Amino acid sequence: MALDDHVNSPGDSVAWLAYMLSDLAISVEQDQKAPPDYSRYLENLSSGKLPSEVSAPGGHPPEVQYLRHNVDPFLSAFVPVRSGKLVTVITSSAALISAVPHLYKLSQYPIVVHVLLGLSGNPEYSEITSVRQTGFTFLQSNSLEEVQDIGLTAHALAIKSGKGVVHFFNPQDCVDDSPVPLPHMKTLREVIDWDAVGSRQIVRGSTTSNIYIADDRKPTLEQDGPHLVLGRRSAQPRRSGSGDVSPAETGKIGFPVGTNEASSIESSRRQSSVDSRPTVSSATSVSSAISRPVSSRDIFGFVEDIWSQLEFATGRQYSAFDYSGPSAADCALFVFGLDAGLFGKAIDSADPSEVYAKSGIITARLYRPWLSEVLIETIPSSIKRIAVLEQVRRKTTRWGPTLLDLVTTFKSGASSSDIQVIVGHQAGHISRDTVGQALKGIFQNLKSGAPIQNLEVGITEIPKSLELNQQPKSEGAYLKILDQIFAQRLYIANAAGSNHAGVSATIRHSPEFGFGSLIAREELRRKFVREIQQASQSDDFVTSAPKTWLSKWVLNAEDPIKAKEYGDEAILRLSADGSSLSTSILSKKSLFYKESQWLIGSDAWAYDLGNSGVHHVVASGANVNMLIIDSQPYSKRAAADPHRRKKDIGLYAMNFGNAYVASVAVYSSYTQVLQAMIEADQFKGPSVVVAYLPYNKESDSALTVLQETKKAVDIGYWPLYRWNPQNEERGESNFSLDSERVKNELQEFLRRDNHLSQLTRRSPQFSAILSESYGSEVRASQIRQAKNAYDKLLEGMYGAPLTVLFASDNGNAESLAKRLGSRGKARGLKTMVVAMDEYPLEDLTKEENVVMMTSTAGQGEFPQNGRAFWDAIKASTDLELASTAFSVFALGDSHYWPRKEDKLYYNKPGKDLDARISFLGAKRLVEIGMGDDQDPDGYQTGYAEWEPKLWQALGVANVEGLPEEAPPITNEDIKIESNFLRGTIVEGLEDTKTGAISASDQQLTKFHGTYMQDDRDLRDERKAQGLEPAYSFMIRCRLPGGIATPLQWLQMDTVSDAYGNETMKLTTRQTFQFHGVIKGRLRLAMRGINRALMTTIAACGDVNRNVMCSSLPERSDFHREVHATSKLISDHLLPSTTAYHEIWLKDDDDKKTQVAGDAVVDHEPLYGPTYLPRKFKITIAIPPHNDTDVYAHDVGLIAIKGADGKLKGFNVLAGGGMGVTHNNKKTYPRTGSMLGYVATEKVHLACEKIMLVQRDHGDRKNRKHARLKYTIDDMTVDVFRAKVEELLGSAFEEPRPFTFDSNIDTFGWQKDETGGNHFTFFIENGRIEDTAEFPMKTGLREIAKMDKGEFRLTGNQHLILSGISNDDLPMVKKMLAKYKLDNVRFSGLRLSSSACVAFPTCGLAMAESERYLPELISKLESTLEENGLRQDSIVMRMTGCPNGCARPWLAEVGFVGKAYGAYNMYLGGGYHGQRLNKLYRSSIQEEEILSIMKPLLKRYALEREDGERFGDFVIRIGMIKPTTEGKTFHDDVAEEDEPED
Repeated sequence: MALDDHVNSPGDSVAWLAYMLSDLAISVEQDQKAPPDYSRYLENLSSGKLPSEVSAPGGHPPEVQYLRHNVDPFLSAFVPVRSGKLVTVITSSAALISAVPHLYKLSQYPIVVHVLLGLSGNPEYSEITSVRQTGFTFLQSNSLEEVQDIGLTAHALAIKSGKGVVHFFNPQDCVDDSPVPLPHMKTLREVIDWDAVGSRQIVRGSTTSNIYIADDRKPTLEQDGPHLVLGRRSAQPRRSGSGDVSPAETGKIGFPVGTNEASSIESSRRQSSVDSRPTVSSATSVSSAISRPVSSRDIFGFVEDIWSQLEFATGRQYSAFDYSGPSAADCALFVFGLDAGLFGKAIDSADPSEVYAKSGIITARLYRPWLSEVLIETIPSSIKRIAVLEQVRRKTTRWGPTLLDLVTTFKSGASSSDIQVIVGHQAGHISRDTVGQALKGIFQNLKSGAPIQNLEVGITEIPKSLELNQQPKSEGAYLKILDQIFAQRLYIANAAGSNHAGVSATIRHSPEFGFGSLIAREELRRKFVREIQQASQSDDFVTSAPKTWLSKWVLNAEDPIKAKEYGDEAILRLSADGSSLSTSILSKKSLFYKESQWLIGSDAWAYDLGNSGVHHVVASGANVNMLIIDSQPYSKRAAADPHRRKKDIGLYAMNFGNAYVASVAVYSSYTQVLQAMIEADQFKGPSVVVAYLPYNKESDSALTVLQETKKAVDIGYWPLYRWNPQNEERGESNFSLDSERVKNELQEFLRRDNHLSQLTRRSPQFSAILSESYGSEVRASQIRQAKNAYDKLLEGMYGAPLTVLFASDNGNAESLAKRLGSRGKARGLKTMVVAMDEYPLEDLTKEENVVMMTSTAGQGEFPQNGRAFWDAIKASTDLELASTAFSVFALGDSHYWPRKEDKLYYNKPGKDLDARISFLGAKRLVEIGMGDDQDPDGYQTGYAEWEPKLWQALGVANVEGLPEEAPPITNEDIKIESNFLRGTIVEGLEDTKTGAISASDQQLTKFHGTYMQDDRDLRDERKAQGLEPAYSFMIRCRLPGGIATPLQWLQMDTVSDAYGNETMKLTTRQTFQFHGVIKGRLRLAMRGINRALMTTIAACGDVNRNVMCSSLPERSDFHREVHATSKLISDHLLPSTTAYHEIWLKDDDDKKTQVAGDAVVDHEPLYGPTYLPRKFKITIAIPPHNDTDVYAHDVGLIAIKGADGKLKGFNVLAGGGMGVTHNNKKTYPRTGSMLGYVATEKVHLACEKIMLVQRDHGDRKNRKHARLKYTIDDMTVDVFRAKVEELLGSAFEEPRPFTFDSNIDTFGWQKDETGGNHFTFFIENGRIEDTAEFPMKTGLREIAKMDKGEFRLTGNQHLILSGISNDDLPMVKKMLAKYKLDNVRFSGLRLSSSACVAFPTCGLAMAESERYLPELISKLESTLEENGLRQDSIVMRMTGCPNGCARPWLAEVGFVGKAYGAYNMYLGGGYHGQRLNKLYRSSIQEEEILSIMKPLLKRYALEREDGERFGDFVIRIGMIKPTTEGKTFHDDVAEEDEPED
C-alpha cells in the first residue's frame, strides 16, 4: 500500500502511532493465512527507515516484531519495557485472556496495547471486560477519527502516567468512514510529555530483574506543590514554553525500586470507596512535597489535560463520559460495545409519540478507571431510569459488567443520585433498519412496572450450551471460565452426565470418588503413552507416516502445547492409515491431549473435611485441580450450624505446603479468577481454587449478589489471594493478596484459628474420623433466559411468527429454507431462518410456528449442521411443545438405497424428526412433505405440493401483490456476465478476510485451471472451533499429450513445495495437479507454472480441456507425430480471452500485462461469451494401446498408421462421457460413437466442428443433460454427423481398421525402434510424495536434475522416463535403485488399478478413493496369490463420487462412492476399455465387497477360458449382463430397485 498523509483503516492508524511513538512495536498476528492490515502498514513504514518521534537524538527507526498470538507475545514486552523502552502492542482481543498473568505486571509500566475486536468474527467485548481489572487504563474509540485521537491519547497518557493503557475499538465501526489525515507532528509534540520520555530513556538498562520475577514497581507522583486531586480540564491548553501549567502537570512520574507501598489506583477493581468520594469540582491542595502512587484521580487529570491539547490542535472535544440528549430527560441509554451514534440518530429523528423519544445516550470513553463521581456529574439530575445495552456475548455471570458498574455507581449508598431503575440488556446485531425496533423494546422494558433484566436485543449468536456440573443452581460462571480457558483440554472427573452406572449421587459427588477417577485416568494415560511408545516402533501400520508423529508425541506427552500439536498430527496420519493398530489407537485419541483435570465441588466440601476427602486429595501430592464453589452469603455466616463448623479449605490446604491455593470471587475480580485458574493448571501438584458466589435464591438480583460479595471481600471474610509454594524457587513471594482493601488485616487474617487445620497438622492420622459428612449435590446449570431476542423485537408487528430451521450439506435444503423464509415475509409473516445447530433448543418451547427442512446424508443421517440439534431433540425428556405448531419437509432419493432392507434410509432424518416433534406434543400444521430426486423435477415436485398447504394452514394462502421472484442464477448467467471469464476474481483474491472466493468466481476460476476446495478431514473440527473451513485451491495444468521436460518437472516440483501441500497428483488426463494452495499463494503458483512455459488455462471449465495422447514408449517416432497433433488441437481450441494473463501473469509493476496492447473488450471466435454448455474432452489413442480410454471422451481419435509407418489420419469417435448422478436414470455413462475417418491435416478442424455443434445444440438449461453424449443421443448419431460434416465442408470417410489389446500401461524398461530406453514407473493412484520408506518425490527430483530424456505422464496416472540413451542407462538405473523407483514388482491387480483424489480435498466426494483403494487391494492380494492370479491384469477403478474422474464405468471391476465407507459395485467392463460395466451391488461396504470378490476371484481362476478377461468372464457366467450402449446402462442390473413398502 502507498503511504501518504491519510489513513484508511483503524489498523493503519494505530500502526502509524505505534511506529512513531515507540521504541518497540509488537504486532500480534492471528494464526491466519494473511497478515492483518496493521502488520502490513508497519512493514511499509519499516521499509522506509523512518525514525521514531521518541527515538534518541539523531533519530532511528523503532524495532518492530511480528509475533503469532499463540507464542506468548506479551512476554516479549517485559525486558524492553523494564529497561525503559516505550513499547506498543497491537493485537486482536483473542490474545488477551491468555495474557492475564502478564497484564497484571505490565500495567505498572508505560506500555500501550491497541486492541482490535472482531478480527476473527463478531466483536467480543467480554475479552475486554475480562481483563479490565489488571490495573491498566482503558480507553475506547468508535470511529476512525476517534481511533486516531484516542490512540494518540493512549500513548501520551502512558508516557505521562507511567502506567499501561489499553485502547480498544471495533474496526467494523469504521468501515464506512472516510480516510482521515495523520496527526501533524506539531500536534504530537504538543500532546506528548517529552520530559517524561527523556526520563524513561535515561533509566534504560538499569534494571536487573528477569521476565519471570515481579519487581513490585509502582508509578509514583513526586509532588512539589499544590495538587488538584480531581478536577475538570484546564481552561487553557498547555503551550510549549509558556507559563501555563495544567493541574496534572504539577508532578513528575518516578519508579521507586523495591517499594511495597500500596497503590491507590482504582482501575484494578470495580468498586470504589463510596464514603471518601470528593466532589468533581473541588480540589484538594497538598502543601508539602510527597511521593505517592499514581491514583485514578491523577489518571483523570492527565487525560483531561491531553484532551485539552487535542481540542486546541483539532477542535475536537473528548470526555471521560459523554451524554447527549435533552437536559431534562428522565430516561437514558448507556451503550457499551456498539455504535452510540446509530442510537443517537434514531432518537433524534424519532416521532414524539415513540416510547424512546426525548431520551439521552450515555457512553464511556475512559472505561477504566471507572470514575463514578464524573459519571454522576455528566448526566442530568433529571434522569431517573437508565437502560444498559452492552455487547458482551460470552457473559459468564448473570449480569453484564457494565450493568454492575452502574449499579455500583448509583446504588452503593453514598451517591447523591436519584436514579431509581437500572435495567441491563444484552445486544446482538442491530442494524440501521432495526435500531428503532431495538430502542422500542429497550425503553418499553425500562418503563414497565416490572422490567426484565438481561433482555436480549437484536440478532444474537448463542453459543452451544456447555454441560455444566456441580455448580450452584443460579450460575455456571466458573465452569464457563474453565471451558473458555482450557477448551478441549478440560476434563472434569465428576462432570454431570458422566457414565457412573450404579454409583449413588452422594458418592460420585465426593472428592474421593472424583480423585479415584482421576487416578484411574492418569494410569490410563500412562498406559497409553507406553502403548504409543511401542506403536512408534511397530511395523503394523499400512504407512510409516504415523510412526514419525507418534515418536515425536511420546517425547512431548507431558507438554500440553506440544502434546496437542503432535497429537493432532498423529491423529491425522492414523485416520488415513486404516490399519487395525491405527483404529485401536484412535479409539482412545482423547488421551493424546495433556488434560487440565478438575474436580468440582460445592461448599459442602468445607464441612467435615476428613470424610469429604479433600484432605486425601491434598495430602496425596497428586497433580489434581479442585474448584470448590462457596455460595453462602456473608450476611448468613453467623447462622451456620456451629456443630458443623465450616472450615476454611484455602488455609487448610496452604498448611500442607505442597498445594497451590487461590481464593477468588467472580463478582469482585473476574480477571483474578482467570489468572488463578491458569496458574492452578500450570502448578505441578494439587491445586485448590475456592470460589465465592453468594446467593440466597435463584432469583437474587445483581445488586444483592454484588453487595454480598463486596462485603465479604472488603471485610476480609472472603479475601482474594493466590498461594504458590513453588514461587520461592523463582525468587517470588509465595503469597499474593489481590484484595487490597484488607491489607491492614492480613496478619490477623493469616493467624485466624482453624481448628481442623491445626489438628490435622498435629495428627494427620485422625483426619479421616474427625467428621460427619452430609454430602452435597451441586445442581444443574441455569437455563438460558427463555425468549429469543429476535421474537422480542418483532412482538409488536403484524402477522404470525414463523421460524424455519434447516439442516443441509449440499445447500439444497438451505436454499429451500431461505426461499420459504422470503416468501413468508412477503406474506406478512415474521420469519427467521437459521441452521438447526445454531438454534438454541430451549427456545423451541416458546415457538408458535416452526418449519424444519432437512436433506439426507450418508445412511439416513442428518447433515452436519443438524446433528447436534437432532441428538438434543432425541435425548430430551423435558421439552413441552404443546403450544407449538410444526411441519417438516424432507429431501432425499427414493432410489439411492435400492435394496429393500435399506429403504428405511429414504428421507429418514425428516421422518424421524416429524415423529419426534409430534411425540413431544407439537401439532402438525401440514403432514410431512417429501422431496424425491427421482421425481420429474427432483425434490421440487414434492415441494410444490407441500408449500401451498403450509400457507393455507397459516392463513396466508390468498395474498395479493406478491413480488415476482428473481430466477436462480445459472452457470450460463455467470459466464455471460463474467466479461470473458474475469468476473470479480481479482477482488476475491485481494480479500484477506477469508480464504474463500465467491460462488460465481468459483465457477469462473475453473476456466483458469483451479478449483476452490477445503480440507474435509478438518472441516468438522474447524467448525467446532468456530473457524471457516480450511479453504485451499487445486490447480491443474494444461499439458497436451502429457509431456514435460526435466526442467519443467523441476519447476512443478518447486511449485508443489513452495505453494502447495508438497505433493503432486498425476491425473487420469495426463497432467499435473496441485492441492493445498491457499488463496494468498494462488497467483504466485500460477506464475511459477508459467515460468516453466506451461499454463493452466482451460484445464477445467466449459471449454476444451487438456488433450490426451497415448504414451507409446516403444514407438518414439510415431509417438512424436501423434503428439504434435495433440498439441495442434490443443492450441487451436484454446480460448482467446486475455483475462488469464491479466489476472495471473501481470508484470511486477502491476500495470503492464504480458499480452499485446491493453484490450478491454475480448472476442471468442470459437466459443462466444457463454463458451460451451459443459466440459469438453479430447483424447488420442495409438493402437494397439488404448491407454487413454479413447471411448470415454467427447472426442476420441484413433491414430491410423500408413503403409510407410507414418501417421496418415484418425478414426473419429464422438459422444463419450463418464459423469452420472446416482440413481438418476436420465444420466448415464456413454462410449463414443464412430463418425468416420479424417486425414491428419484436417483432424483439428474436425474437432473444432464437433465442438461447435455441441456449442450450438447442447442443453444449456440442465447441466446434468449438457454433455455431448446427450446431445448426440437426442439428435441421433446420423443427424449429428451430418451437422458436423456440413460445417466441415466434407464427409467423413469410412473408418480404418484397428485393434486394441489393452488399456493399461506396460511397466519397467522398454526399447523403442531407435534404440532409446524408456522406463515406466508405478505411481500408485498418481500421487507423487515422499515417505520415510519411499522418498519418491526426492528421487524423481534428482533424476530430473540429470536433465536426461523427458517425462511422459500416462492416462493411468503413471509416469514414463523416456529417451534415455544407452550411455546414460547405467547412471539412470543406479539412481532409480537408490530411491527404490525401479520397483514394479506388484500384483497385476494393483498395477491395473486407478483412483481419483476424493477425500480430503474434493468437495464432491461421498467416500474415500485414493486413500482407500490400495488398502482394499491389499486385502485381496492373498486371494490372488492363493489362486495363481498375482500376475494377471484385472482392471479395477474407484471414485469417490459418480462424476467418474477415474473412468470407473469402463473398468472390469468398478467401485463408486455412495456414502462414507459405502460403494456401488460394477462388473463387466471391457478390458480394452470398449465396453461399459453394469451395477452389480449397491451401497456395500468392505465386508460385503470382500465376501463377493474373494470367491469370485477363485472361481475366475478355476473356470476361465484361455485368454478370457475378467470382465468377459463375469458376463459369460451370467453374473452380469453386458451394457451394449450408454442408454442401456441402467437396464438389466443385477440388483433391481424395489418399490418402497
